[in-house]
Amino acid sequence: MGVLPSRVIERKRQGRPLTSDEVTAFFQGYLAGEVQDYQMSAFLMAVNFRGMTESELGSLLEVMVQSGAVLDLSHLPGPRVDKHSTGGVGDKTSLVLAPLVAALGAFVPMISGRGLGHTTGTLDKLEAIPGFRTRIPLDRFRKVLERVGLAMMGQTEEIAPLDRRLYALRDATATVPSIPLMATSIMSKKLAEGIQGLALDVKTGRGSFLPELQDSLELARTMVGLGEGRGIRTLALVTGMDAPLGKAVGNGLETREALECLGGRGPGDVTDLSLRLAGEMLWAGGLVSSPEEGAERAQRALGEGKGLERMARLVEAQGGDPRVVENPHLIPEAPFREVVEASEEGFVQEVDPLALGYGVVELGGGRRKIGEELDLRVGFIVDVAPGESVRPGAPLGKVHAADGAGLERGRAVLRGAVRLGEAEPPSPGPLVRERVADLASAG
Repeated sequence: MGVLPSRVIERKRQGRPLTSDEVTAFFQGYLAGEVQDYQMSAFLMAVNFRGMTESELGSLLEVMVQSGAVLDLSHLPGPRVDKHSTGGVGDKTSLVLAPLVAALGAFVPMISGRGLGHTTGTLDKLEAIPGFRTRIPLDRFRKVLERVGLAMMGQTEEIAPLDRRLYALRDATATVPSIPLMATSIMSKKLAEGIQGLALDVKTGRGSFLPELQDSLELARTMVGLGEGRGIRTLALVTGMDAPLGKAVGNGLETREALECLGGRGPGDVTDLSLRLAGEMLWAGGLVSSPEEGAERAQRALGEGKGLERMARLVEAQGGDPRVVENPHLIPEAPFREVVEASEEGFVQEVDPLALGYGVVELGGGRRKIGEELDLRVGFIVDVAPGESVRPGAPLGKVHAADGAGLERGRAVLRGAVRLGEAEPPSPGPLVRERVADLASAG
């Protein structure tokens, strides 16, 4: 392979720069089976602590994109745009905004991932819909995109296969919160989609992979730079994740809530952020003169039921039961469900998203190891938010579990996640903290 893996790992561990040839050979060697999982795990951990130079970052992104096919969608009669979130607890906006944007004239070729760490993934949420297939070949993906205006699938050996392998390894080795690894993972999939515009939702706060605002801003700027440097109009919203987004936490429960949002019945924060990101996507695709105009158009489309209609077409095209879109309660429910009530009076000081996210993992709804099958039914419905006043006996939320032991554990998780106190807490900050965009594109 041209380089000695142990030497590459050693140099990265010491913080010494690697050449483009070394980066390329090391990662191509991993694809070829010449670099083993344990060696790549060591390298990823070194990157987690030492970071990557701009040159290393560019070399890694290039080898990740070129490891598979790059879609040519230039024949489509409209702009190709996408959105990606860095992952948050209760984040189900992709299922809301993608059909809205498609209904407004853009094409959305969304290649998504599965749950990482304490967060759920778009693919897992989609597979909670009976029959929905996310494992489809590229030719099928293109046909659905052409006919419906959007298509959603996971990575295959054809699209950024190197990232697909690294994605699972990062989850299993606790190296998810690394800015270089996050940036190249996200952007490799997006560059392979053949898109012209990209809106990024970079989470910050306790329930995100990057709790500190400065780190979230660094990731946003890194990805915007990578996208703009390759001719894609790219922008990022840095959004708060100090509490779950919406009420539902858990794959099937989040899918149901997203469909309720499309029907105009969902939580306000999920709907508002979805519309804001939809507006940014329409702007990135050149369909509107400003993100604000795009958000207004998306809101009108939501009210007219266009997003719901487009989502039903997508579900049917990818093998799912389209009746679910009109009736989200057709999504299978966990057999054990229980309302958890407050035992004391007070103001809600915190709803800990991290505790709830890992609680879903404990209930069987998140992966502890690569390839593990999930129970898509389990999770939590949270009925309170920070700042609210509750009395004894008031519902804090509801646990959805597969068995009695899960119900007992979920009850403890939910009680631990909702912290009460006597003093009224300060109002939470705005959901959107910062907007990052290239000045030339923004102008």
